[in-house]
Amino acid sequence: MAVAALLVSACSSGGTPDATMKTGSPAAGAALAALPRSTPAALTPYYAQKLTWHSCGVPGFQCTTLKVPLDYAKPDGGETRLAVARKKATGPGKRLGSLLVNPGGPGGSAIGYLQQYAGIGYPMEVRAQYDMVGVDPRGVASSEPVECLDGREMDAYTQTDFTPDDTKETGRLVSAYKKFAEGCGADAPGLLRHVSTAEAARDMDLLRSALGDDKLSYVGASYGTFLGATYAGLFPDRVGRLVLDGGMDPSLPARRMNLDQTAGFETAFKAFARDCVRQRDCPLGTKKSEVGKNLKAFFEKLDAKPIPTGDTAGRELSESLATTGVIAAMYDEGAWATLRDALSAAMRDNDGAGLLVLSDSYYERDSDGRYTNLMFANAAVNCVDLPAAFSTPEEVRAALPAFEKASPVFGKSLAWATLNCAYWPVAPTGEPHRIEAKGAAPIVVVGTTRDPATPYRWAQALSRQLSSSRLLTYDGDGHTAYGRGSACIDKTINSYLLRGAPPARDKRC
Repeated sequence: MAVAALLVSACSSGGTPDATMKTGSPAAGAALAALPRSTPAALTPYYAQKLTWHSCGVPGFQCTTLKVPLDYAKPDGGETRLAVARKKATGPGKRLGSLLVNPGGPGGSAIGYLQQYAGIGYPMEVRAQYDMVGVDPRGVASSEPVECLDGREMDAYTQTDFTPDDTKETGRLVSAYKKFAEGCGADAPGLLRHVSTAEAARDMDLLRSALGDDKLSYVGASYGTFLGATYAGLFPDRVGRLVLDGGMDPSLPARRMNLDQTAGFETAFKAFARDCVRQRDCPLGTKKSEVGKNLKAFFEKLDAKPIPTGDTAGRELSESLATTGVIAAMYDEGAWATLRDALSAAMRDNDGAGLLVLSDSYYERDSDGRYTNLMFANAAVNCVDLPAAFSTPEEVRAALPAFEKASPVFGKSLAWATLNCAYWPVAPTGEPHRIEAKGAAPIVVVGTTRDPATPYRWAQALSRQLSSSRLLTYDGDGHTAYGRGSACIDKTINSYLLRGAPPARDKRC
């Protein structure tokens, strides 16, 4: 569920405390007035902290640090710090408060998303009336990030054969997963137990209070919908205007979730295949029925013998890197032409450079071989949120027919990818559960019919669970819908954010 090609934040919290725990200021008084009922006394100083904003090197943006308890069950047992950035409302009219944004992942940098897109690319009228705010969740990007492998180790990990054919290859994959998990555990043994979505949602309520807002207004994409829904379930009376774009179903166990997502990528790939055969330069055939078979045959060829890429680090295009490159392009139909070019170069000219670029964008690897912590945080949150989908390689092998039925092209690799949590160094703390958020203000759930990463059925399920939800459907391709070219979707969401008017029930764009 990783968001492709997020840009790294230029805002760093640094080593200077930017939030104090004083309770005597006017801002602290307002925060205390907004304190949720039944709040433990040990949490009161966290809710009352005053944020001190400073420039963080990006014109128009300010940064600060929010203190949060490491363990909400023991709020006086230590803390961690979260990086926060904002761009203040630009218009002269009425200010509506703060609008928090989260791009998903888990592991995507909300600050990077804010500075590179939301704070400058959201509709002007929204930015005029809201302070745009991003907070990197615990363990992510600028918020004491979890680190597992260095650049060279991560290069080796991403080239691991994720479709093992025999016992020897299976052993190598298991060793790779164990090394990844051990690296994460060695880096942050204490924090790793406390990076759950429930804890991140509680952090958002502390931030809401510190910002001086009575209610939380929020736009979350992909995994960000799970974070937003979790917040609504914990604090239904604190829900302001919540947009959950690319909804996730919190009631699903990990195995079902991964199987559904595999089917989602197959749906997106079929849409790509229909488009590809209409183009003069489709490298995968002239008939839709040929596209998947030819791509699968190409993957098998790479499994036997990777091809050159011209990469300065000496990386060749393996089956695993090529698969990741194709999957990255499924997130946005605007990348389909790029994918056709990359496949043409690889299949016809034995040049894997284009697919390697797409794969690197997915993993957030820069040209110098440095990775963001997206994939580390992604595993850390997923593995603590839900029990592992599979415990042993034998269980994966038994499930392969179901995954390959869901996607003949991607099924095998996506099935084996679910094994990583089996070796995680800390036990999961979450379970699948329904979220109803009874008493919450209207919440808008958005679903895209051919979304690869968050299948449309998930948005439908989430909308049915949330008692005050309105489902907004985008009949289209790509991952999520807001700000991706649909005037109907954008107008509907803008009306909700600015005037509090939720869409008509079952509205479709």
